[in-house]
Order: sequence, then C-alpha cells, then structure tokens
Amino acid sequence: MTLLTVEHLWKEYPSGEATVPVLKDVNLSIGAGEMVAIVGTSGSGKSTLMNILGCLDRPTRGTYRISGRDVSELAADELARLRREHFGFIFQRYHLLASLTALGNVEMPAVYAGVGQAARRERAERLLERLGLADRAHHRPGQLSGGQQQRVSISRALMNGGRVILADEPTGALDSASGRETMELLSELNAEGHTVLVVTHDMQVAAYARRIIELRDGEIVADRANAAAAHGGPGEDTAPRPAVGAPAGPRARAAGRGLAWLDSARELLSMALTAMNAHKLRTFLTMLGIIIGIASVVSVVALGQGSQQRVLKDISAIGTNVIDVFPGTGFGDRRSGRIHTLVPADAQALAQQPYVDSVTPKISTTVDLLYRNVDVSASVNGVGDRYFRVYGYEIEQGRAFDADMVRNIAQTAVIDQNTRKRLFGAAGDPIGKVVILGTVPCRIIGVTKEKQTFFGNSDALNIWVPYTTVMHRMLGQPYLAGITVRVADDASMQAAEQGVSKLLAMRHKRTDFFIMNTDTIRKTVESTTQTMTLLISAIAVISLLVGGIGVMNIMLVSVSERTAEIGVRMAVGARRSDIMSQFLIEAVLVCLLGGALGIGLALAVGVAVSESGSTFTMVYSTTSMVLAFACSTLIGVVFGYLPARGAARLDPVNALVRE
Repeated sequence: MTLLTVEHLWKEYPSGEATVPVLKDVNLSIGAGEMVAIVGTSGSGKSTLMNILGCLDRPTRGTYRISGRDVSELAADELARLRREHFGFIFQRYHLLASLTALGNVEMPAVYAGVGQAARRERAERLLERLGLADRAHHRPGQLSGGQQQRVSISRALMNGGRVILADEPTGALDSASGRETMELLSELNAEGHTVLVVTHDMQVAAYARRIIELRDGEIVADRANAAAAHGGPGEDTAPRPAVGAPAGPRARAAGRGLAWLDSARELLSMALTAMNAHKLRTFLTMLGIIIGIASVVSVVALGQGSQQRVLKDISAIGTNVIDVFPGTGFGDRRSGRIHTLVPADAQALAQQPYVDSVTPKISTTVDLLYRNVDVSASVNGVGDRYFRVYGYEIEQGRAFDADMVRNIAQTAVIDQNTRKRLFGAAGDPIGKVVILGTVPCRIIGVTKEKQTFFGNSDALNIWVPYTTVMHRMLGQPYLAGITVRVADDASMQAAEQGVSKLLAMRHKRTDFFIMNTDTIRKTVESTTQTMTLLISAIAVISLLVGGIGVMNIMLVSVSERTAEIGVRMAVGARRSDIMSQFLIEAVLVCLLGGALGIGLALAVGVAVSESGSTFTMVYSTTSMVLAFACSTLIGVVFGYLPARGAARLDPVNALVRE
C-alpha cells in the first residue's frame, strides 16, 4: 500500500532577485513497511526532501500526499497532528531538551497528544527499558553518551507510535559501534512494521535499507532495490527485544481527556519554571522593572492615604464636624470688631437644633498670669461647659467646669500642659492652686491631656475659664467673639451649615456673620492628597510600562535563544497554540512573581518607616494591592503576547537548524 507520494515536487529558495532550486521535479512513492535510504552528497537536497516528507517544510510547487491526502490542504495545526501522531523524528544531533530528563524527553510527544500522565509515563518507561536505558531514565542529556542520547531520541520517535520514522544522519554524531547499534535497532523497528526513511551520505548505513534512492543536485538519479541488505529487514531473523506496549490510541486519550487540560497546564507551568530557573539572573533582572513599578504604586497609594489620614486627624484636633461662626463678612473684615450681635442667646438657640451635638460660645483675651513669683503672658479662653466635647479635649487631671459654674460666673480655670509645666513644673500638682489672671483670681480645677493640633504643638500657655467670667469679670462686654457648633455625627455638614446660617440670619435680621466649615478644609485636603497620589501614581505607572517593555525585550531574546527548542517541540507535534501558551505563561509568571515581590517590598518599606520611630504611618490599601497584582498580570499578557506570537509562528525546519 502506497503511504507517501511525491509528484513533480520542487523546492526553491530566493537568492537576491533569482531563486535557487534545491529539489527539482522529484517524483517518489514509498509504501507502508518499507525501509528506504535517501543518499547523496552534501547539498544534494536529501535533508530538504526529508523535511518535506515529515511536514516540517513545504514544497515550492508540486504535490505531496500522505495516504492519498494532499498536504497542501492542511492547516498548521493539522500538520502538527501529523508530526505528533504519524511521524517520528530521529535527528543527527539528537535535539534533546537539556532541561528535561531522558524520561521527560521521551514523554514530550504524548504531552502534546493529550495523553494522561500515568499512561504516558508507563509507555515512556517501557520504551527506555526496551532500548536498555531503564537505569538512565532520570538522567539529563548532558549525563548520557552519544549512543544513549540517540536511543532516547528513537524512544521519543516511537512514543506516539511512529508509523513513519524519519532519521536524518542518525549515525553522523556516533562512533562506529554506536552507529551500528542504532542502524540495527532501526532495522528491527522496520521488521515490526514501521516505515523507516534514513537520510545519509554513508553507503554503509544505506546498506541496511531494502531500497536506496540517490539524489544529486536536487534530482533523483537512482532508485533501486537493495536485495543484499546487510542487516535486518522484513523476514530476517533478528534478536528479539522485550515487547513494547502499543502507543496511546484514541481510547487511551479519551480516558485521560478529562484531566488533559490539567496535565497541559501543569506541563506548561513546569516548562516556564524550568526556563526561569535555568536563567535566574536574567529572570530577576526582567522582574526588577515590575518589582520597582508595583512597589512604587502600592507605596505611593499607602503614602497618600497615610498622609490624608494624618492631616484629617489633625483637622479633627481642631474639632470634628465643627462649624465656627464669626462676626463680620470674613477674615480681615475691619468692621468685625464693631459688630456685637453674637450673644450667648444665639449659642443657646443653636444648641436646641436637632442637627447639633453641642455648642460653645467663645471669647478670648490675653492677660498677665501671676502665680507666686512667676509672671507670664497667657491666652485666656472664655468657653462654655461643652467646649471640651466640641473640640475633643480630654481631662488628664481634675475636672472641667460645668453649666452651673458658667451660670454663676465662677472663677475656675482649666489649664493645658504647657501652662502646668511653666507654673508648676512637670511633676507639680496644680489642682486647687489659685492663679491671678490679670486682676481676677481663679482656682485651677483641671488639666487637659496634651493634644497635637493641625497647626502643630504650640508653646503658648492656654487657660480656659467660663465665658461668663471673661465677659463680666475681665472684659465687661455682653457679646461674644464667636460660636462653635459641633454637628451631630448622623447629620449632613452642608445641611447643618445652611441651618445655622438661616437661624442666625433670622435672629439678627441680617447676615452680619460668616461661617467657617471644617468639612470644607477636610474636602480640600482629601482632594489635594488624591491629586498628589494620582500624580505620583502616574509616574509609578510609567515605571511599570518601562518594566513591561523590559519583559517584552527579554522574552524576545529568550525566543531567539530557544529557537532550537521551539523547533524540537514543533517536530514532535506541538501546536502553535502550545508554543504560544508556553511563552505567554512564562511572561505572565515573571510578572506575577515580580508583582508579589513588589508588594512585599512596599510592605517592607512600611515596616521600615514604622521601625524608624516616625509617628507617620503608611496606610496600605487591599484594593491597590489587588489592582497592582492584576496590573502585573496584564503586563505579562500584553507585553508577552508579541514574543509568544513570534515563537508560535516560527517555521519548524528553520527553527531546528538554529543552535
């Protein structure tokens, strides 16, 4: 039965404006079960003919049929299926993958055929056992002799059945003893029913074949039977070897199809990790751009959020949800000192509103503070009993004055830490002591805890007394300098501001006041920090893009360096999608690892900042980390696509000849 048919086949290569024919009008038929030697001198076209017969290359013109089917009608993946399930290749230089063991090299065609791991492992072991390599199954090619490597190559050719075995100078790199052993093995395989095509320039090797085809300058000059074959051949008595199981056929593949995707994913991941491990420094340098970019993005977001929270916390030190009311039309209004319409009754009216949490009148003056022999200038703040809640002050020692003290114009005072240290020393007890504020003696009843404000820690001495005391005993005036309203937590600041303005305008019959809303400051701070975060993040994203371009460049170099490996994988049946997936997964894996290391670096920066003794804290966002990780994956896909696509589109025969 005719298996391979070639009619009027030409193969030409461009040379400048002309073309150089390598094969010229070749006509050839090869039957199933034949052992054929194609001989000729170097440059005669014999290897080119073998590559076309093995679907590694395509003719320029002419017809090539396999079992009657025209090969020119087949797509790339169909040609890959033929190489995977129909042909088995044995190369002069073995073309074993250095990163895989002998067992892994033999298994490779079955991986691309979708055979389950257990089934392909069993068959590979039996093939190696048959060829006397059972004890070398887990050795890498560099640990094997030339003859052993060639036997591994033969085992790989038989993995999926190898109905047609194509051997290109199978003894060219072997010594005479190993070469003879290889040819005897091929003769035995032919006796078992395999069609064997041997390309050689050595007539002693060709003598093993039953048929010899001679090429000269791209043309068949002789096609003769070799009745006196030196060894092997159908019908001869050859020494039997242990039987090998049948290749994994449709039933075996069907049994493992459910887990085929898992095997494929595991194999692709394993190949990517192997390639990365083989070039550790290059892999790390490839990751470096991604690491820096991701660490920058996460750190910048954490820095921005930390700064925002710090500033907002400082704003809260002034007063949380606070609205301040002042006389006049705004800061700098020269007429504000002559406007006396803010009175305690306004504060009492505001305190009755449902959106108000607490209210405090405010009036202040600067006086000479006298205690024993200490005479200093101090700021006296006349406030209501709710002042300390409005501004979030906590009493460290003693107590604050209450509503009765305010109503009774009590001569009581609460001092801050600066005043205590100045008058009584750091360890002094001021409670119950009497100080002279101007001409008014006041008894100290409380000391506030130290509090950092938006404007920092001032060295000023602050004393709080009931506003009624300042108004009637110190200044002798019936009006206030301002009113501060703390808005309820569940109320809208905007609505509260409108309510305060409406109520006071109604009471005063005109708008002779202005309002400062700390929520406005809060929003301004948030907007500013977000803008700065976006600006610095944009710079970090640029570093990510640079890192992505680095990944693409390294992957392009990797494709160039591993062209021969790609050719071997294609020769044993890898589809374009298999090659593309392998390199794409490698690029994504590099970026994912780089992203993880980048996030780790950003967290390490935060720890370093905390351990340095700084009061500033970086606030990390889970969302930013997830987005950064997703971004690194996207970079792997986007910038890994072109190199992966280029690898998948390589011509198998051109890839194989590049080392």
